[in-house]
Amino acid sequence: MTGTWSRLLRSTPFRLALTFAFLFMLAFVLSGAIVYQMMSADFAERLDENIKETYSVVTATYAQNDLEDLVATIESHAKLSPKKEQLFSLTDAAGNHLAGNFTAAGLPDGFSMFDAVLPGVPPDSEYRAYSGSIGGNNLTVAFSLSETEELEEVALLSFGWATLIITGLAVAGGALLASRVQRRLDGIAATMVDVSHGRLDTRIPLTGKGDDIDIVSSQVNAALDRLSALVEGMKQVSANIAHDLKTPLNRLQMILDTASEKNLSGQKIAAELAEAHAESLQINETFDALLRIAQIEAGARRARFTDVDLGEVLQTIAEIYAEVAEDDGKSLSLAHPRETTDLIHGDRELLTQMFANLVENALRHCPPGTTIKLSVRRQDEHVVASVADNGPGIPAEEREKVFQRLYRLDHSRSTSGSGLGLSLVRAIADLHGASITLGDEQPGLAVAVSFPLAPN
Repeated sequence: MTGTWSRLLRSTPFRLALTFAFLFMLAFVLSGAIVYQMMSADFAERLDENIKETYSVVTATYAQNDLEDLVATIESHAKLSPKKEQLFSLTDAAGNHLAGNFTAAGLPDGFSMFDAVLPGVPPDSEYRAYSGSIGGNNLTVAFSLSETEELEEVALLSFGWATLIITGLAVAGGALLASRVQRRLDGIAATMVDVSHGRLDTRIPLTGKGDDIDIVSSQVNAALDRLSALVEGMKQVSANIAHDLKTPLNRLQMILDTASEKNLSGQKIAAELAEAHAESLQINETFDALLRIAQIEAGARRARFTDVDLGEVLQTIAEIYAEVAEDDGKSLSLAHPRETTDLIHGDRELLTQMFANLVENALRHCPPGTTIKLSVRRQDEHVVASVADNGPGIPAEEREKVFQRLYRLDHSRSTSGSGLGLSLVRAIADLHGASITLGDEQPGLAVAVSFPLAPN
């Protein structure tokens, strides 16, 4: 139990809750003190009004040179206050007692305070008095402060209890809320520990409330999804590198061994050297493509971004590859040339390479007689460029996999290519904030790349 409290006291949520409770209580105490002072001032003002009103009622009974009614009125009021909460005193100019339930001595005219020493009155009882002259005599009306002090004491005591209760509730509520938040933070910490131990499928549990912790947890889960995909991709890349590079390296070694044997026997080795050169070039091209993809994914080319017209890029691609396609028994055309002049923000060279890779991919994998169409159009706040053909297409279950590095539909590796063309396309698209969709042309494949419009 001690460990739990110690851990709770060290937790940031609980400290924040205590800080909030302290600030709340400070504000409560300050506002309470102001209210108490205002209430005390109001009580004092009302007491003075009651004293002055009573004094006026008494003096109203006085007729010139006739003290009989005044004395009777004072004695009547005095009898109504047996506990001496109200005091009345009428004295002559010499200070002799004429009427009332006490004798006032030495009190100035107007309002004053004094401590009464009277039979039946607790010692140190304070009174608020109003004195004045009437017909050559002195009249004093005094009210006890005991009732006002009792009201102030009740108010102060209530305020004190309210302060204690609110403090307890604030601390208890803060501890409860902090413990709930701490449990969620512990869930995040536990997930990170699992991930650090290699369990990349672990995710932070969400409450579904959509609060800030859920939002952060969702973002962390998305990052973990990305990390898991990257690790899985690296495993796939490692396996594919073993398949794609081990074979040409073995073949290169065999060619060099054959060339060495022929050289020792005095035979010509020009053919073997040419074949070895071709194999080394293919290996270098594979590594160059991998490095280029890594460079693009790192965002190193963003500094070269300018406003680019995709229509011009596709028109250039169509002009370059139209004759190549025709020589290969296929046709390539740009549908609705210059249909749009909406600009995107990007690297023209990389965009040209992206669509060149898509066209080359279609030319390589489609049979003679295939029609390849390029198009670009405006769709809401995006510019969509597509490369479509009526060839064999790609099975639905393989469409996401083809973007993996070194992944090839031909698992036997009997066809040419490194399996990096579409990986490069995906890297360039991600660099430009574009999305790629592979659609079924029935028959054939349509690759649509949607780019956000360039900011105005």
